Amino acid sequence: MKSVKIEGKRRSGLGKKATRHLRSQDLVPAVIYGGEETIHFEAPVMAFRSLVYTPEFQIADISIDGQNYRTIMKDIQFDVVTDELNHLDFLELVEDRKVIATLPIKFHGQPQGVKDGGRLELKIKSLHVRTYPKYLKEHIDVNIDNLQLHGNIRVQDVVAENIEILNSPRIPIASVVTTRALRQADTDAAAAAAPAAGKAPAAAAAAKAPAAAPKKK
Repeated sequence: MKSVKIEGKRRSGLGKKATRHLRSQDLVPAVIYGGEETIHFEAPVMAFRSLVYTPEFQIADISIDGQNYRTIMKDIQFDVVTDELNHLDFLELVEDRKVIATLPIKFHGQPQGVKDGGRLELKIKSLHVRTYPKYLKEHIDVNIDNLQLHGNIRVQDVVAENIEILNSPRIPIASVVTTRALRQADTDAAAAAAPAAGKAPAAAAAAKAPAAAPKKK
């Protein structure tokens, strides 16, 4: 499991004035909850970059005044005008207590439907899960080799040992759909088959028709 180490220190002031002063010094206020106590701390904005600006799921190992906390990031706030990082919430991991997290999906394989001319569409890229901290992982693996044309893989098809998936079971996570080229090929094939199909009954009818009577002289 990948982790990011963050060095911070406890905050002494929690008001708006203190928060503005922090941000003017390129420091970001943050909080850790879920453990024995709620901890308000501050850390340089650069300390959070590798955790915030990535689609990967990572553990945040936070050291505050010599005390270490193993956490996961739960919420991020950005300034609505400048888009700068404003605040972060972290959940402390307690080994005997389940946590809810969002884990990325990692797709493996080449769908049979794509080999047959279809196009792969990925519907969702992560899953909401509940599990114990020891079972958290960087991603959930999903094999799509057997995905057929017009087929779907749904949440209920995902197997993740020791992990409860919280998304609705019927939601598709990956599909193979017909491409425009494949639809055109089917249309052309149907159009080519139609005249041939029409000629066959006509030929049969002609064969069964009685011969015309000879004309009287």
